[in-house]
Amino acid sequence: MVKAKVKWIDHMRFIGHANSKHAVVMDSSEDNGGLDTAIRPMELLLVSLGGCTGMDVVAILRKMRVPFTGLEIEVEGTRRDTHPRIYTRVQVTYRVIGKNLPEDKVKRAVELSWTRYCSVTEILRLAGTELHHKVELVEPVEED
Repeated sequence: MVKAKVKWIDHMRFIGHANSKHAVVMDSSEDNGGLDTAIRPMELLLVSLGGCTGMDVVAILRKMRVPFTGLEIEVEGTRRDTHPRIYTRVQVTYRVIGKNLPEDKVKRAVELSWTRYCSVTEILRLAGTELHHKVELVEPVEED
């Protein structure tokens, strides 16, 4: 069982820990009573999505023996205007970096994460979030 503990620090700052014993600090903007010193909880959800699917893609590409040299994941979310202000739409862009990458294998790795493995994607899907993704293959820049 995974357990998390979140403790109020001051103003609107909280520190959270889970089984791994690593900490994350969360805060709110100044106009919401915070000090604007840390990531917001709903931003953290998008970061979690990027990390979850990213770990899947890296593991799958390694199993496929795809020689990629980098992976960048950009996650953009649109929240509804009324409370609870959940994400109504999320767009994920995968930028896989490497020379002569096999597009079919890269897209398959992303698709497996997207449809089978990423728990955060499934949570958002169950919440009714409109989910979109795209894959970009990026050739590394040669330095002189």
